[in-house]
Amino acid sequence: MKSFFYSWLVTLFTASLILCIYFGSSHPAAIVNAQTPDADKLVNQGIQSYTKGEFYTAIQNWETALDFYQKNNDAHNIAIINENLARTYQQLGNKSLTLSYWEKVKAYYHSQKDLPKVGRILTEIAQIYSNSGQTKKAISLLCGADTLTCQTGSALQIAQEQKDKLGEVAALGSLGEAHRLQGNYDLSIKYLETVNNSQNQPDNFAILNSLANAYAGRAQLWNLRAKSAKNHNSSKENEFIKRSQDDYKIAINALQKSIVAAAKEGNQIAELRSHLNLIKLAYRTVDSNILNPHQIEINIQQSLAIIGQIPDSLHKVYAEIELANLPSVNDEFTSSISQCYQKMRLPELQVKQLFHQAIKTAQKLQDARSTSYALGELGHLYECQKAYKSAWKLTNQAIWFADQNLQAKDSLYLWEWQAGRILAAQKQFNQALSFYERAYKTLEELRNDILTTNRDFQFDFRDVVEPVYRQLAQLQLELATSDNQDSARRNQQLNSALLTINSLRQAEIQNYFGNDCILAAFNNKPLYQAIEKDTAVISSIIFENKTGILLSLPNQQEYLHWVENKTQENLRQEISQFRNSLLAQQTINYNTKDAGNIYDAIISPIEKYLTEQKIKTLVFIQDGFLRDVPMAALYDKNESKYLIEKYAVATTSSLQLTDLKPLSSQVNRALILALSQESKIDNKVFPELVYFPIEYRAIRKIFPESKKLENEEFAIQNLKREMQEKTYPIIHIATHAQFGILPEDTFLVIGNNEKLTIDKLEAILRQSGNISNAVELLTLTACETATGDDRATLGLAGVALQAGTKSALASLWSVDDDSTANLIAEFYDKLRNSGMSKAQALQAAQLKLINAKQIPEINDKYDHPYYWSAFILIGNWL
Repeated sequence: MKSFFYSWLVTLFTASLILCIYFGSSHPAAIVNAQTPDADKLVNQGIQSYTKGEFYTAIQNWETALDFYQKNNDAHNIAIINENLARTYQQLGNKSLTLSYWEKVKAYYHSQKDLPKVGRILTEIAQIYSNSGQTKKAISLLCGADTLTCQTGSALQIAQEQKDKLGEVAALGSLGEAHRLQGNYDLSIKYLETVNNSQNQPDNFAILNSLANAYAGRAQLWNLRAKSAKNHNSSKENEFIKRSQDDYKIAINALQKSIVAAAKEGNQIAELRSHLNLIKLAYRTVDSNILNPHQIEINIQQSLAIIGQIPDSLHKVYAEIELANLPSVNDEFTSSISQCYQKMRLPELQVKQLFHQAIKTAQKLQDARSTSYALGELGHLYECQKAYKSAWKLTNQAIWFADQNLQAKDSLYLWEWQAGRILAAQKQFNQALSFYERAYKTLEELRNDILTTNRDFQFDFRDVVEPVYRQLAQLQLELATSDNQDSARRNQQLNSALLTINSLRQAEIQNYFGNDCILAAFNNKPLYQAIEKDTAVISSIIFENKTGILLSLPNQQEYLHWVENKTQENLRQEISQFRNSLLAQQTINYNTKDAGNIYDAIISPIEKYLTEQKIKTLVFIQDGFLRDVPMAALYDKNESKYLIEKYAVATTSSLQLTDLKPLSSQVNRALILALSQESKIDNKVFPELVYFPIEYRAIRKIFPESKKLENEEFAIQNLKREMQEKTYPIIHIATHAQFGILPEDTFLVIGNNEKLTIDKLEAILRQSGNISNAVELLTLTACETATGDDRATLGLAGVALQAGTKSALASLWSVDDDSTANLIAEFYDKLRNSGMSKAQALQAAQLKLINAKQIPEINDKYDHPYYWSAFILIGNWL
């Protein structure tokens, strides 16, 4: 797994590679027939400075020359100077000035009716947006559609209409890059292969490099799908592994060809980029049958040799940093910024030399961003060596340089976080807190962009985003419970920790789905205002050696309980054992031992506060593998009662992502979607739901104006049509649903053996306009999450948000029995006719099954928690 730094680095290199091949965009343009010798001289001096990497000197010369041409109204040469300034500011990472100059150049070519040039400039502008994470904007400029037939006025359409082959190739290549960054690897490969196959020369190193990145990204995705398939006992696991290996082989072959082609063209920067990409692939593909480890050592040495030959540039700076950060072959290649490797690949002296060279070159180029990275990475090396004095000095310098450039905010939070770690390691906790809070604030400003625009970064979330929130929350909680804290300070720290935990939950959901749809539900109310008078919120957060349980009460009081003496792994095993006991429905008498142990660990220490406040509803905001726990089934050994017998229970991903309007009393219609017959998806058989007719009759009785789409009728087009024609407050889906590690593996089984992904369901609801009325409740019976995988349950927790509904009622495992029909019928009856909240209605339905032995019309065995505890209420519990 790569870190964000490496993802960004690849983007930086490939951005310049794609266009420079076709337009010569890595070099400034010279002025032809300059009107004055002085202007001519200044332009040439600027070109020389640019070639040396002295960008600010080049800018100074060209801006002076620009004054000459503006006084003489020389529009053509003004356009050339503006083009040079655009490329130079792009090298410096100044997005706003880069775009400003490109717009001036585009306006000139529009006035000259030079459409091929207009199209090429659109591609240049699109690259800027793509590199800054605005890939949707880039794709709109390049094509405006996801097909090879693009909208009028887009870069690709202009190039094709004007028969500008170079412009067409550049636009296609840029489209491929933009879709790669979005994680649309199939589409990215389609565009890039189109370019590769259309070239006169067989091997174009820029396109080959981009192709390799796309195939490598897809290979990583196949690996995750293989893991998801394994968790679901799917026969597709081996197929996915094979696809991953095949894509890695294609990526490696493309990079090897790219190296040869770049060397042939004499482009050492491109050759270096391909060597570095090949090295990264070697760490990602540990299978020696795919990549020869000896060959990788050759790539490293060749990269070092090229660095010694090329002139100073940003490419050189980042390449030096990347090589310095290579871990030994025995270390997992994750994030150089947050992880301390046991041993570096290169000798320590050489590593430090590379960092110092990078710092020196970056400062010579007067580039704040690269200077910040070089200083910060060297600071991290000293942090790992526990040389805290040197680490502190370098990290503070990195912070200063990152703070000088608005474009470097994505690195600023890394160094603020690093400063916090350094101080915490020296037990300077209050000072550390200040830097952690700064990192948190910076990251919150960036989060919407970085979590939704770059698929590579989604893979890196657990390395370089999640730890910031988690470590800050731990520090806040530990300071709140330290001996020297007064009551006011304690409450302040607990409130701050609660906000941090909620922000982490939001970031996790956003990262999982990779889009910003969930932000529509953002609730800006203070947390205490979201809590009803008889409701308590229990938030958990898991650390390495203990787990924090934070109780929030309606009287604005918070209480913290530490589940100590249980390492993360020990607690995980206990949770797994508890869940497995629930699934063992073949046992007649349920053994409550595991359920009782977890009750004692989580609920018992805070129960006196629940009693004092006369709490009736518990809302859980769970962390990690605790999301696997059906809290309703926890068992109070003292009172011999399940938790659900004492409290109504709900769960939500974050209070700030929960719409807390009560259910309308006018609800009288449901859309019922069902696949009751046997189905087969990816060679996995999903059994028929034989008791669906009972379920349907009960729902129809309660909601007489309901509409049903069953089996073949349950198709995407029919669903779209129905949602456009009517408003449905409740959507009830009786079909098998699977929640996996990736959103792509999260789907509903619909008619004709097809899948309906949560993304597609969300799109249907939003396009129909029904979302403006807000679907009150999405019910999913027969769900299945990957056992023991908290990302799968994260997807389940986010389903209501992603689909744009206020609440979801879903199951953690598929309960194939008429018990589901009984529970659902009781839930809807209480919801519709008793004035209960959703959480209370679910409680009543679950209690009915718990008391099965006293109710003649239902099966006695349904008192086993297997049948009733799988169902959880997500989101709005009112």
